[in-house]
Amino acid sequence: MKNSKLKTVLLVFGMALFMSNYSYGQSQDRQARKEPPTYAQLLKEMDANEDGKLAKDELKGPLKDDFTKIDTDEDGFISEEEFKNAPKPERKKRNK
Repeated sequence: MKNSKLKTVLLVFGMALFMSNYSYGQSQDRQARKEPPTYAQLLKEMDANEDGKLAKDELKGPLKDDFTKIDTDEDGFISEEEFKNAPKPERKKRNK
């Protein structure tokens, strides 16, 4: 009798511990996704020819879609200053 109660308590404790760690990990992922990338991160990820510049053919997503709006000096590249002054994309509405 004592053995089965002990096993049940340990099982419930283990499940509770697992669920708390799982939900904590998901909340950390959500927080990490909220922050927009920095210019340095974009260079590291998207600068295919490693020239230190972001050209339209190297970009994807909102940066590529709005390239002409962001490239204010019309030199064919997005500088760090242009990136900082770029219009922020609208957030997608959540379905409830």
